[in-house]
Amino acid sequence: MEINKEFATLTLPDKESLRIPVITDNMGGKSIDIHALRKETGYITYDPGFMNTGSCISSICYVNGEEGILRYRGYDIQDLVEHCDFVEVAYLLIKGELPDESERKRYSDLLNKESLLHYDMQSFFRGYPFDAHPMSVLAAMSVSLSAFYPDMDDIDPELQVDFAVTRLVSKIRTITAFQYRHMRGEDFVNPSYKLSYCENFLNMMFSSPVFEYKINPLHVKALNQLLILHADHEQNCSTTAVRLIASSEANLYASISAGMCALWGHKHGGANQAVIEMLEEAHDNEWTAQDIVDKAKDKSNSFRVMGFGHRVYKTTDPRAKIAKKLCKEVLDEDGEHDPLLDLALELEEVATKDSYFIERGLYPNVDFYTGLIFRKMGIPTNMFTTMFAIGRLPGWIAHWLEWKKDPYGKIGRPRQVYSGPCVKSVKSIKER
Repeated sequence: MEINKEFATLTLPDKESLRIPVITDNMGGKSIDIHALRKETGYITYDPGFMNTGSCISSICYVNGEEGILRYRGYDIQDLVEHCDFVEVAYLLIKGELPDESERKRYSDLLNKESLLHYDMQSFFRGYPFDAHPMSVLAAMSVSLSAFYPDMDDIDPELQVDFAVTRLVSKIRTITAFQYRHMRGEDFVNPSYKLSYCENFLNMMFSSPVFEYKINPLHVKALNQLLILHADHEQNCSTTAVRLIASSEANLYASISAGMCALWGHKHGGANQAVIEMLEEAHDNEWTAQDIVDKAKDKSNSFRVMGFGHRVYKTTDPRAKIAKKLCKEVLDEDGEHDPLLDLALELEEVATKDSYFIERGLYPNVDFYTGLIFRKMGIPTNMFTTMFAIGRLPGWIAHWLEWKKDPYGKIGRPRQVYSGPCVKSVKSIKER
């Protein structure tokens, strides 16, 4: 990557022109390096939402919203989905390279070894209401891991990363499955060394002593692919939260918990839940796809079509193409008719031909299909975001580790544009 090979010129009122370094990244993207701007000029930049601000230099993920490209460590998302499982992709993101056969086995063995929850942690679940939102429990349980594994406070990423990180990747699925069992008032099912990562999760969720449960291979495939699709997505809201908390030198568990809280919002990880709720509302009210589109175009109506458009992608979300194919495969497996899928496909066809959606670059995103798949697998709607969190966890961890090695290394501290009063004097309480 070329740094400071060329310069931009900034002209400010009553100041000499300033030469500002330009960074050219590995994909040819240009960035204006303003890290010394305030020191040299007294000015800051104003960028609500940070849509034009690069907060770090990262080698983990590449997103090109104009061309619909998503790559992890240089590998195209389609290539990874077709040839890898989630454990391999987690290894890729965290350690930087895809594992060979021996590394893959060692990593899987370590995941199994770290999959059990401490007995005292299991009792935490019983203190939560049965109807507590799963994301509140997941975030709380994740940060609680630092109380049970305090060695994380002094972690040396080079020496302890396998154990500390793998512990979190493994236990997060156990925590999620236990939360599902708790909501249903059922006993917990422990993980088994005989099962793969995704097989274990499904078994811990749905195994029952009163009927025979068989793990569906298609559901295992679907879960692997969905987790891969969600594994990282550059500097989104939750990843930025993780890196910001990491910059204070908070431990891994605290930083990840912050990411989970950020993911919880319906504008981020809660979008797939919002899609299902929208489709259910439309189905219950017998709205057609055209009715939904018309409501979205009506400026006097607050209704929004969920699952369309993306903050970064200005063309089709590359994950959505994969999720759509997988969605039809999973929902068509048993031949049962799903009216929500029919409505979703009809809505896609109508919306993508409508000039209102075309002009605004509103195409189906990955969330438009993932909720339908999770629903078919038996995962309740209020747990869709926790499924997103399991998938995104390796990406969060990779960014936490990358920040720990960042040579810049300063705590994140954005500036602001102040809009309050200039100076006020305090009056005595009787004069106010």
